[in-house]
Amino acid sequence: MTGQGMIRKLYSHSPEETKAWGSRLAQLLFPGAVVGLEGELGVGKTCFVKGLAAGLGLDEKEITSPTFTLIAEHYRGRIPLYHIDLYRLEGGGIGELGLEEYLDGQGVSVIEWFRFLPAGMVGEYLLISLSFLGAEERELTFCAQGLPYKRVVAAL
Repeated sequence: MTGQGMIRKLYSHSPEETKAWGSRLAQLLFPGAVVGLEGELGVGKTCFVKGLAAGLGLDEKEITSPTFTLIAEHYRGRIPLYHIDLYRLEGGGIGELGLEEYLDGQGVSVIEWFRFLPAGMVGEYLLISLSFLGAEERELTFCAQGLPYKRVVAAL
């Protein structure tokens, strides 16, 4: 999932600021958007998704790590949110999930552990990598693949 794309680095100094970046991003997303998330366990991927959900008009308390459910669907916001976690699959069994239904749908698909998504399954997407800088500080690297996502990153 690499290639030429627009890259922008942003910084968060607290979980609240990480959520705020997620909420800001949500204001710029559109039906059919695909957002990939990467980062170590505990870096704040689900925290970021809570902010994104709030920005879509959802209750962030409904957002939990979907590790054991794999896909959590949320329909009460301005755009549906499909929160997908591929960690437990590590590339195996992904074909049976029916992800195309979500990726080609009218919602925003947020995929934790994006690197496990089979190559070529999506052509355009926004990949966000979260990295530890300190106890609460994080670096968020946004890499846009495709013109719609380059516009989103430019507007952040």
